[in-house]
Amino acid sequence: MTETTPAKADTDSAARQRARVDELLALSPAAGTGRITLASGRALDYTVGAAFLPVPAAGLDTAPPDAAVMATHYLLQGAEAPARPVCFAFNGGPGSASIWLHLGALGPKRVVVPDDAAMAAPPHAVVDNPLTWFEHFDLVFIDPPHTGWSVAAGEEARKRVLSVDGDVAALAEVIRVWLTRHRRWGSPVYLAGESYGTTRVAALCDTLQAGGVQLSGAILVSCAMDLQSLDFCPANDLPYALYLPAFANVSQYHGLLKGPQAASPQAARDAAEAFVADDYVAALHAGARLSHDRRTRIARRIAELTGLPRALVEEKNLRIGDQTYFFEALRPQGRIVGRLEARGTGPMAASRTRDWEFDPGIEAIAPAYTMAGMAYFADVLGLVRESRYQVLNGEAHKQWNFGRGDSRGSGFTSTSPDLARAMRRNPLLKVFVASGRYDLGTPYSASDWSLAQLDIPAEVRPRITHCYYDAGHMMYTREADLKQLKADLAAWLDED
Repeated sequence: MTETTPAKADTDSAARQRARVDELLALSPAAGTGRITLASGRALDYTVGAAFLPVPAAGLDTAPPDAAVMATHYLLQGAEAPARPVCFAFNGGPGSASIWLHLGALGPKRVVVPDDAAMAAPPHAVVDNPLTWFEHFDLVFIDPPHTGWSVAAGEEARKRVLSVDGDVAALAEVIRVWLTRHRRWGSPVYLAGESYGTTRVAALCDTLQAGGVQLSGAILVSCAMDLQSLDFCPANDLPYALYLPAFANVSQYHGLLKGPQAASPQAARDAAEAFVADDYVAALHAGARLSHDRRTRIARRIAELTGLPRALVEEKNLRIGDQTYFFEALRPQGRIVGRLEARGTGPMAASRTRDWEFDPGIEAIAPAYTMAGMAYFADVLGLVRESRYQVLNGEAHKQWNFGRGDSRGSGFTSTSPDLARAMRRNPLLKVFVASGRYDLGTPYSASDWSLAQLDIPAEVRPRITHCYYDAGHMMYTREADLKQLKADLAAWLDED
């Protein structure tokens, strides 16, 4: 029997990865046509296509490409291409394919799931989306390397693209290649990202601007530009303050509050926001210097605003993290609260452990999107591949390098300086932000803070629009919010 050495195994693996990239890049583009009738009654004919685009190694066209990246586009038939805006869209993770924005809100087809965050029952299929953003732009949905069917060519390439700056560099190249192949350098260009997709979009705004691509707008859905605001870790008190209004909002929904803050979601948010601004931030800053009486008062108020036992609040040193909330808010009912959709809940194990095994908020919709999406790719585009389409690639997420390539920051990934710089450089760049009130992955209250910290002068701030919706991270899964999101987007685009 021949024994394979580790070095030879690595070489063989690299060769297979290179061959896979070459195979994907050699595939003929998939194509189809369709028609969508908008809510207004206007009908639009479109071509839909998908192709794998190269990521040049280190930006060098002469080197073998680092990756093959799939981009799915919708182009309006009969349009004057240079005048027609084009919007490039990404989801987040990192490690998520773009199927959520593609088949959830933006594209001319969508997956229908229950409005109340309950699990969708099969059979799963796509239906026409009269609220598609295709009314306003041609659409390009990009699956970054190691999401969907996109892959990198070898371990070194994988390391490069699975990083904050490497990801941005790779996707800037994909956008450049797409604009060139489709002769769309004369079109107004927009970017749309969700979750970690907003992290990359904020950085891409500055990177593309530096590369000569003038952006007309950036759309940030469920914002995550400043990960310090979302990371519960030692010596970082910021998220404890920023999450509390979102916790109060969710607790009111689940009937956990009493008194004035129980009257409505707005009452709960207002009470929590006032408490954070007037008392809580200072109490967190004081730490052990807090007097006994003040500590007692702070603990009591946190309990009133979250519905959690006061003893638990004191045990947690006045700091309620997301994991604590998920497991403790509905513990008496034996339920855990969803992270990405906090209206949704799931049953605890019989042993009532605090092990985070799954997120009820995403479990309710992931199978529907995956199954409907695979059928759509096969039936409409003829894309039938036996390799796994990575809707959510956990391994890519685990291997992600969250550091930046320079000395900025305190160890937390932040791309808000990139967005601020892009907005200062480009006086025509405007930003639309969408937040779900029941999102405990990227809470609306943390997004409020992040936008308020942007290093831009007062005269630039009116170019930012922030809208809120009564669902979670993927607020567009709720029909009323899908309609409102589309209306808000249209109003933003119409602004001078």
